[in-house]
Amino acid sequence: MAFGVDEAGKGPVFGSMFAAAVAADPDRLPDGIADSKRLSPSRRETLAATLHEDDRVHVGVAEITPARIDTSDTDMNSLTVEAHARALEVAGTDLSLDPTQIARCDACDTDADRFARRVADACSLDVAVEAEHGADDDDPLVGAASIVAKVERDAHVDTIAAEYGDIGSGYPSDPTTRAFLEDYVDSHGDLPPFARASWSTCADVLAAAEQTGLEQF
Repeated sequence: MAFGVDEAGKGPVFGSMFAAAVAADPDRLPDGIADSKRLSPSRRETLAATLHEDDRVHVGVAEITPARIDTSDTDMNSLTVEAHARALEVAGTDLSLDPTQIARCDACDTDADRFARRVADACSLDVAVEAEHGADDDDPLVGAASIVAKVERDAHVDTIAAEYGDIGSGYPSDPTTRAFLEDYVDSHGDLPPFARASWSTCADVLAAAEQTGLEQF
């Protein structure tokens, strides 16, 4: 048995980041596993459900909320390390592990070896941690983790949208996300509760709204 770990939602201005870990014999994975970005939403949802339902596959998920992301004493690289470590710990609960077992992460740092060391230091499991850029394409377990993390993130965004309306993908480059943020600030004078207030996008929209208000006097 080995582990694959990946995250979804590191860069959005809205909502939480999720990391997922999948522990299994790679031969036990369902057909069609690939990097989540290469799959349709419906296919991702089907595969994620299959992974969760298979007793031979152990899945762990960790959520990093906007409030945690906005904490002044951390940064996104450190939070991604934290998320990978927590997801690994959840997936490894009640498993019999030894230091020869491999946990492979999709590297979320320019230095993959440094990322692996940081995850290993943050994780209580007695496993060897490796990291590689593009591991979600090369390793089926990391691909499986990318699917689970993406489905969790998408469900999270859908829950927000059900209450607040269409927020787009949550990424700053998404015109729907940007328009929602600007309209919300114009209407409420503040950021929506699911925004990452520390993101420069939020600061820019607040500053623009304040300037518009001043110009009206």
